[in-house]
Amino acid sequence: MGSLTVSKLRLEGKVAIITGAASGIGEAAARLFVDNGAFVVVSDVQDDLGTKVVASIGEEKACYKHCDVTDEKQVEELVAFAVERYGTLDIVYSNAGIMGPLPGILNLDLGFFKKTMSINACGGAAMIKHAGRVMVERKIRGSIVCTASIAAARGGVSPVAYTASKHALLGVVRSASRELGAHGIRVNSVSPFGVVTPMSVAVGGEVKNWDPKFIDMSRSGTGYLKGTYLQAKNVAEGALFLASDESSCVSGHDLVVDGGYTVSCDGFPLGIKPSDD
Repeated sequence: MGSLTVSKLRLEGKVAIITGAASGIGEAAARLFVDNGAFVVVSDVQDDLGTKVVASIGEEKACYKHCDVTDEKQVEELVAFAVERYGTLDIVYSNAGIMGPLPGILNLDLGFFKKTMSINACGGAAMIKHAGRVMVERKIRGSIVCTASIAAARGGVSPVAYTASKHALLGVVRSASRELGAHGIRVNSVSPFGVVTPMSVAVGGEVKNWDPKFIDMSRSGTGYLKGTYLQAKNVAEGALFLASDESSCVSGHDLVVDGGYTVSCDGFPLGIKPSDD
């Protein structure tokens, strides 16, 4: 009778921070990281949802910390909190973000534009900065992952502000990977197509005409990969790979998780459009 091989958990004993982890992709990642052996600091501005996520995961493996990523002081305090609580910091998944204003450039609300840039681009840069400082100081060969988007590589598939912010974030990731690589720290991004999350059905900060059923229909068949249906857990699995030692030689990379959309399609399937109801 052959011996039974027990596979090692992919993040066993690692400590991770995940921002925007109270719902959507961040929540899926928090659960997946814990399932793979990590201790996770769940961070968000949605305190009630965040504490519920931690309670459902188990407080022995996760904890909650409020953080508004547009406030650099809160970002610094979040990183310090993780190190104080768990003694180290191996992984940061900077996932917090908003969709921003829907109107095109001719009707662009510059106030919302600045807010979107502040959360999506500046927030990600702040997370990389302060996580990187701690990892360099403690000689931790860590992994930093950001949620970018297919909008970081092309235009016309997302609102102007969102597209600009994700282009900017991808630039930060690539630049930081060169600098932090000298310390053995990897910096990568994962870029999904549309996933049905609370953010994806919010326009300009409010839930309006784009309901989850519409997004399901419009995005589930837009890539060429037959039989696929992109969900938050698929993006979380991409982040898990980049966070784990399985990607130990991968840095400065943007991992696209889109069912082939960016190389095969240009828009919504024919006959599908947002409801005006």
